[in-house]
Amino acid sequence: MSSPIIRNILRLIVLVFIQVFILDNMHLGGYINPMLYVMFVLMLPFETPGWLMLLSSFVMGFSVDIFTGMTGIHTFSTVFMGFVRPSVLRLVSSSRDYEPGIQPSVRDLGWDWFLPYSILLVFIHHTLYFFVEVLRFSEFFAILGRTILSSLVTLIFIFLAQVIIYRKKKR
Repeated sequence: MSSPIIRNILRLIVLVFIQVFILDNMHLGGYINPMLYVMFVLMLPFETPGWLMLLSSFVMGFSVDIFTGMTGIHTFSTVFMGFVRPSVLRLVSSSRDYEPGIQPSVRDLGWDWFLPYSILLVFIHHTLYFFVEVLRFSEFFAILGRTILSSLVTLIFIFLAQVIIYRKKKR
């Protein structure tokens, strides 16, 4: 097994652990649900084939569903996030995106690239998650409020993780 495979398996385990045992037990008014586990899909290498992207997204979402007792909402939202990721990558692409060894991170591509990339994917994931959870368009504004607040908190956690884990390389 190569290092990227082991790194991504460890990332999956750590993010599921953090999500299930820490973030799901945080009570932020019952209206805000930070979902740091989506960082797994954000950080998958650019070279990940489409089928592996969907399979990895499924495993992550299903793992969170199993531990939280949900009925597939995390799985559905995370697989959809993995499905639209290539389109979002094309939308926010830069000239350095696909150089060998470049990771989808602040360290390798900077905040200019990472901000729109992560904001789009997290917002897409959270919108789908909260609509599927409620399954009523009559609560559109409540869902929109939860989506925006939860996305903001999730993005803050993701950005903090980027700052802590992916420090700039020394030149």
